[in-house]
Amino acid sequence: MIASSGASRPSVLFVTDLAYEARGRRYCDEDIFLTSRLRETFDVALCHPRDAASLLDGFDAVVVRNSGPVLHYQEAYDAFRTRARESGVRVYNTLDGRADMAGKQYLVDLSRAGFPVIPTVDRAADLGLLPRSAGYVVKPKLGADSVGLRFTEEPELPEGADGTLLVQPRIDFRYEVSFYFVDHDFQYALHAPRPERRWVLEPYAPASADLDFAHRFVEWNTLTHGIQRVDACRTPEGDLLLVEMEDLNPYLSLDRVPEEVREAFVDRMKESVRELLA
Repeated sequence: MIASSGASRPSVLFVTDLAYEARGRRYCDEDIFLTSRLRETFDVALCHPRDAASLLDGFDAVVVRNSGPVLHYQEAYDAFRTRARESGVRVYNTLDGRADMAGKQYLVDLSRAGFPVIPTVDRAADLGLLPRSAGYVVKPKLGADSVGLRFTEEPELPEGADGTLLVQPRIDFRYEVSFYFVDHDFQYALHAPRPERRWVLEPYAPASADLDFAHRFVEWNTLTHGIQRVDACRTPEGDLLLVEMEDLNPYLSLDRVPEEVREAFVDRMKESVRELLA
């Protein structure tokens, strides 16, 4: 293990699952690239998310990246968060986010508060608040990567499912767009011009109104340091609606951006980790 005592450079435990398979994306390539660049500034060791709780003590910081959906190792993730708080080790992303890091309750809360999000409810008594739609989406509040997602013709919740499932109308949209931030600083945007090919992404030049939309959610979040991705869809009327806000381990699609953008992102990420350690 790389200990921090006496070391000239900060040590980082990089948490990733290099074997995780995702549709249309190669998580491992992104983390191999990121660790190669972080080694220019930090002493870096990699570990699987199931091992993070037992290994974090000897490091100055823990960077959580493409570690896959937490629901596949919920007990280990809970133990990691508890151990990190007890030991005081710095975690990146910091553990104070209130978006996907804390489950998807935020979509219900933001919907109730009138934010521009896809309308979302989690209780049978509130199903009537949803707009009429040609279909509806029902998904676990603690889900990820479409695990447990199903489609229905009418808004419905199984008996006893209040508070555990989300119900949303199926939205007709022109395309999806993602905005990537380090801390509260915008880095780049990507969009999927063909809705049926979600992960075939192309660079996107956001208008000022688009950035105002994304910044509103970044400012709402309580994340102190880390990488955030704001996912939205463009309606036929031209409005943006939040799909989700990933503040735990967002995939960055760095292979889809120009080299100068990728280099600027890495530099800003390094600076953010240094700020966390300071």
